[in-house]
Amino acid sequence: MSSVHDLVIIGSGPAGYTAAIYTARANLKPLLFQGLQPGGQLTITTEVENYPGYPEGVQGPQMMEEFQAQAERMGTEVRFDNIAEVDFSQRPFVIKSDFEEFKANALILCTGATARLLGLESEKRLMGHGVSACATCDGAFFKEKEVLVVGAGDSAMEEAQFLTRFATRVTIVHRREVFRASKIMIDRAHANEKIDWMLNKAVVDILAGDDGKVRAVILEDTQNAERSEVACDGVFMAIGHTPNSKIFEGQIDLDDSGYIAVHDGTHTSVEGVFAAGDVMDKTYRQAITAAGTGCMAAMDAERWLESQGH
Repeated sequence: MSSVHDLVIIGSGPAGYTAAIYTARANLKPLLFQGLQPGGQLTITTEVENYPGYPEGVQGPQMMEEFQAQAERMGTEVRFDNIAEVDFSQRPFVIKSDFEEFKANALILCTGATARLLGLESEKRLMGHGVSACATCDGAFFKEKEVLVVGAGDSAMEEAQFLTRFATRVTIVHRREVFRASKIMIDRAHANEKIDWMLNKAVVDILAGDDGKVRAVILEDTQNAERSEVACDGVFMAIGHTPNSKIFEGQIDLDDSGYIAVHDGTHTSVEGVFAAGDVMDKTYRQAITAAGTGCMAAMDAERWLESQGH
């Protein structure tokens, strides 16, 4: 029989590591599983300038290494392992990694979300070098630059509007003429003199300059398949996020978009299971808000475990 851990944290971004720091300091001896992408989305980010405490900015991977070191120094056991299956119907809860089975009295789910991308090789290679999936995170790096925003929903309109604070020109690229965005958001974008439109166009490749950063995209006309090269300094993907919640389907309440539903802070529909970070936050999706909810989940879990006599 495997031993029972008081607390297991699934996920290792800002939410998971912050939850680990707090629960380790509360002497709960948390066990944290890093998952397939240790450090989460910040590991594909280059410079982070908007996290307090780093006046000169910090590289995303370095920041996550420091979060992990702090969690481990406090007493967190960190495992480079992926949780493949969970069973919330049993007490204690049963979770299975790719190699072992574990039991826990309480769980904090911090599995994050994944930005939807076009699936281009160049997109992956140039991520953090002119390609971004977060205007709020990276917009300030594009002062006096020309950028493209790929997308058709409200988030694409919001990102385009935000980027006009920095960029000289923002062009919205969409493969059709009909948008999913609300009328008010489209109207606002049309009213902004810094925003241009390229409709019935699809990005089929992203080109880098000699400096290794984005210099242009190849667009394909979706009506006649003609291709053209369009110069730009950055490409922002605004086609949505997918919460990493698939293994929890049928075990816990999710909203219509697949985000974990929470109430009274970070409590989920299963007593003793808490959620933090981008897997439950479809609105803000920032490192600092993820860390904040990680702290909340840690405190909620600690109080719940105490109420249960653990």
